[in-house]
Amino acid sequence: MFGFSDETYIDVASGHGGAGCVSFRREKFIPKGGPDGGDGGKGGDVVFVVDSNLRTLASLKMRRVYKAENGQGGSGARCYGRAGLDVEIPVPPGTVIKDIDTGEVLKDLTGLSRFVFLKGGEGGQGNWHFRTATRQTPRFAQPGGEGEAMRVGVELLIIADIGFVGFPNAGKSSLLNLLTNARSKVADYPFTTKIPQLGMMRYGDQDLVLADIPGIIEGASEGHGMGIKFLRHIARTKVLAFFIDLTDENYLNSFGILSNELRSYAPDLLEKSRVLIGTKLDEPDAPKRLEELKQKFPDEHVVGMSIYMDDTIDAIKQVFMQLVAKKPAEGFTSVVDNDAHYLDESWMEDRK
Repeated sequence: MFGFSDETYIDVASGHGGAGCVSFRREKFIPKGGPDGGDGGKGGDVVFVVDSNLRTLASLKMRRVYKAENGQGGSGARCYGRAGLDVEIPVPPGTVIKDIDTGEVLKDLTGLSRFVFLKGGEGGQGNWHFRTATRQTPRFAQPGGEGEAMRVGVELLIIADIGFVGFPNAGKSSLLNLLTNARSKVADYPFTTKIPQLGMMRYGDQDLVLADIPGIIEGASEGHGMGIKFLRHIARTKVLAFFIDLTDENYLNSFGILSNELRSYAPDLLEKSRVLIGTKLDEPDAPKRLEELKQKFPDEHVVGMSIYMDDTIDAIKQVFMQLVAKKPAEGFTSVVDNDAHYLDESWMEDRK
């Protein structure tokens, strides 16, 4: 069983194109049949394939090198060489390809099913193409185009409808386990959730993906606690649910601290739709504290919850459905999308 893997690196290479062939037609009654060298085959491409059944990048840590097949050389009788086979790299939805040295985003695969990242080299032309009235026996052919190789970083950003944000032991894992088929660890000590957890919530005939992001503490953006290692997963959620522990003496300041950590990491995260959930409503003084929370943040959507009170759980479900319905799918935080680098095909101009 592999652990959660959300970033790694791999070496990828597209195939070289096959060389064109130098050949001349030689038949019994046609001694000077002329050039008939065929073209080389195209090199294979490097293709990323988005597989919705994958949830982590664990498979890429088991295999680091992906190389497409080279194209085969041409042959006589104007026969083309076989094209090289593509190499396909399966990745989960939400994968981003980055430059390993600069961290620059080369391609965000969100919304795609396949993406040709590196194109294989073109096959070289055989000597048949270079015959002219004054050059009837060309004894040269074109070499195949070079493929391209590079090391890239591969990063997974979880795509979810609702992202749970809160201090350790605020009740995020308990609600996730209650609403979905997730089995996140629950205990009475901090940081029981060490990796992001996903679950599917069914409400009526609709499904929502919920994500529990490991507990944030004050100073997380400066590296305290688990730091910002998992904060980047919040970028792909449509709605943020802030969990406020009503038994915590600092409950009135919790939302402000959490907001500051998110703002320090990426200010636009706070532009997402959100809801404040006061948890552990069954505890003494919790209902009173919930009202105080509502009074302090009159412009926020504040609801109370206890996993032991069914009416509050149903209200949470309705709030989640309403907020997601108001937020279109394209409302993800944008990720810079630079074009991938492809093979320079300027040498192809010679064919024209």
